Amino acid sequence: MMLAGVSAISIVLFIAVIVLAVMAVGFKDLLSAAISLAALSAALAIIFYRLSSPYAAVIELSVCAGLITALFVAAISLTRRR
Repeated sequence: MMLAGVSAISIVLFIAVIVLAVMAVGFKDLLSAAISLAALSAALAIIFYRLSSPYAAVIELSVCAGLITALFVAAISLTRRR
C-alpha cells in the first residue's frame, strides 16, 4: 500500500535518514559517528533536491556533509584515545 504522492525512493531516503541518525548517535567510535553524520547530510541533501529545493540541497551538501564533517574529523584526529 503506497501513500498518495509518495514514491518508493522517497520512503527509502526517509528510512535511510532515520537509520543514519540513529547510527550517528549510537556509535561509540567518534570517527564512525562523524562519517555516519556525513552520510546523513548527503541523504538529506538528496531529499531537499527531490523536493525541488536545489539551493538548500547544495548548501546542505557543501556545508554539512563537507565542511562540518571535515572539522569533526580534524578535531577527532587531534584528540587522544584512552
